[in-house]
Amino acid sequence: MKAIKYLVVLLVVISCDRFSKEDKKQEITTRIVCIAKQYNEIIYALGAQKDLVAVDVSSTYPAELKELPTVGYHRALSLEAILASKPTIVIEDDNIGPETVVDQLKKLKVPMKQFGKYEQTIAGTDSLIHEMGRYFKREKAADSICITLKNEFDEAIKKTNAFTKKMRVLVIHYGQASNVYLVMTRNSTGGKMIEWAGGEIAIDEEKGMKHLSPELVAAANPDVILITDFGYDKLGGSYEKIGVLPGVSSTKAYKDKKIYRIEEHDLVYLGPRTGQNIQLIQKLIHQ
Repeated sequence: MKAIKYLVVLLVVISCDRFSKEDKKQEITTRIVCIAKQYNEIIYALGAQKDLVAVDVSSTYPAELKELPTVGYHRALSLEAILASKPTIVIEDDNIGPETVVDQLKKLKVPMKQFGKYEQTIAGTDSLIHEMGRYFKREKAADSICITLKNEFDEAIKKTNAFTKKMRVLVIHYGQASNVYLVMTRNSTGGKMIEWAGGEIAIDEEKGMKHLSPELVAAANPDVILITDFGYDKLGGSYEKIGVLPGVSSTKAYKDKKIYRIEEHDLVYLGPRTGQNIQLIQKLIHQ
């Protein structure tokens, strides 16, 4: 009888221990919702994407991100979509909204994480990658990424120094809306990348983006026009359709057939591929 009682107690202890371990396992399961395209590209470059469960719709590189559930545009987030992803942490870059959603996340005590704010330079990008490498315990991967980034950037600058002419470039972002174009300026990240590539943005403005009328597009008279993927694809990639856009057909770029498609994510932030992206811009604007 004592033996049976002992066996029952032992089974209870073992069962409790087992369920305790399962509970602990559930507790330590990490579910990341990351709302920042720059962070998401770095996460994949680090090989740290296994706990990523949802992203914002503007995170489109690498292509695998498009297979994940989305929680809305980073400035127009859906609280329901975020909560449905059951995040243990939301990683964001202090550029999210609306405020009502952010306030609700705080009230619900959803853990939120930001990485440091660094200058928009290769050194600043290096610092961000290393910080994220430490956070995800992928320090060696971060070291490797930063070495490659510097080498590719240095190679791009060497090519730039050999160019004899600076090309005037106009970047049309998201195509055209109501006969007003949204373009990048010299103070944008894209403007900096084009300068590194041996060109100069045709529009100078304090803000990174500016709405431009067809008349001002024509007056800017760029040597090259880059149209980001959304707008270019909307036109079907047809040079004839591009030519009917108000103001564009009178530019030197159109007459010389120097209008090209570029992926938005290659221009709007610095990351692991920035050296490669500068070299891509060089091929486009100097060909």
